[in-house]
Amino acid sequence: MRRLFGSVRARATLGATLVVAVALVAAGAAVLLSLRSNLIGEAGTQAERSARAVASQLAAGTPYDKLSGLDGDDGPVQVLAGKKRLVAASEDLEKISGTDSDRVKPLPPVAPSGGDDDDSDDHEEDLEPGEIAGESTFSNGSATIDGDTEDYRFAAVEVETHDRGRLKVYAGAPLAAEHGAVQTALTVMLIGFPLLLGVVAGVTWLVTRRALRPVEGIRSEMAAITASQDLARRVPEPQTHDEVARLARTTNETLAALETSVERQRRFVADASHELRSPIASLRTQLEVAAAHPELLDLDGAVEDTVRLQRLAADLLLLARLDAGERPSDAKIDLAGLAREAAEGRTGVTVDAEPVNVAGSRGQLGRVLANLLDNAQRHARSAVSVSVRREGDLAVVGVADDGDGVPESDRERIFERFVRLDAARSRDDGGAGLGLAIARDVAVRHGGTLTASQGPAGGALFELRLPLA
Repeated sequence: MRRLFGSVRARATLGATLVVAVALVAAGAAVLLSLRSNLIGEAGTQAERSARAVASQLAAGTPYDKLSGLDGDDGPVQVLAGKKRLVAASEDLEKISGTDSDRVKPLPPVAPSGGDDDDSDDHEEDLEPGEIAGESTFSNGSATIDGDTEDYRFAAVEVETHDRGRLKVYAGAPLAAEHGAVQTALTVMLIGFPLLLGVVAGVTWLVTRRALRPVEGIRSEMAAITASQDLARRVPEPQTHDEVARLARTTNETLAALETSVERQRRFVADASHELRSPIASLRTQLEVAAAHPELLDLDGAVEDTVRLQRLAADLLLLARLDAGERPSDAKIDLAGLAREAAEGRTGVTVDAEPVNVAGSRGQLGRVLANLLDNAQRHARSAVSVSVRREGDLAVVGVADDGDGVPESDRERIFERFVRLDAARSRDDGGAGLGLAIARDVAVRHGGTLTASQGPAGGALFELRLPLA
């Protein structure tokens, strides 16, 4: 059963069919009840009409044997004195139920001394002689007339006569039409409802299949992309504006982001291995020369290569943690104090800072300021200025130098990893090209931004914006 309804299409078809089935059953029951109620009401009206016609004759003093309603053509009729004394009944009435008396033969008359009133109801309506009661009572029963037994709707009407006291007239109208109409409607529903449910199930199955066809195309293409590991492929996008089309577009955007991430990772690994090869090769060469000729050991160069290798490894480790989604802490940090600490001991660096607090990692934000100052000192002619200020709900740190600046076309590219704009400078002076990339990644992780522009002295101006604590 679980496998049978394991698909969305099967579950949708089953759900739609069940909903329609419940609605049809409820509607069918309501129709049948309404039809039965209306037909019973019509039968009651017909029975009441017959009962009042007989009551009118009794009120006019018509003898029992002269009553026109006792011929049985319009249905069974009983006339009771008091409650249960039958004084007149329809011809050929053989059996009756549903009235106050099941007798079919009239009893002998009694003197109108009020004896019939002994069986009267204490709550009977007060009537004047010759007056007919305004209210009627109704009941269901059956009667056998001339050998035919049918169900009837009986109406009871009371009448006060001049010489025979209080009488109650029962007249019945057949319910055969009601039974036939209800049975016919029920038969039509029993035949039509299953056919309608079959049509609903078939249409839902076909419509769901058509609606889910693009989803199957997306699934099969994703399976092919996974098997081939070709992230340049894209899933087909339907030419619609529904949820499936949005799913396809989102899937393609995800594939594009994944392709970019994988390509970036590949370049990162390739660039990292290339950057690591140089200091490792240099250090190995120096150690091999020292092993063969100790007097030729360049100790300062070996230490410098080791330090460079250590810094590069630390940068790569930090980038790996940032790529893994490491979240900064929520410690409260004074950017002004952090800027002064970063500028301490550096030649030609001035700090103009107002107290501004942000939330984040003190170590990572200190690394951002150190990287920006290293970059500024590397390109400055003589001076570097650091400013810390508040702009609305943001804290802004500016690092400017008086160097040549950054060309406008390269102001975004410099934040890419292992990018060095000055190809002529040495690796030792220029670094590995990771400082600005690390600074921007840390800024983004803290909910801020890092941009490059032209400074007031014509050099580069880097502005770090972070939300206030």
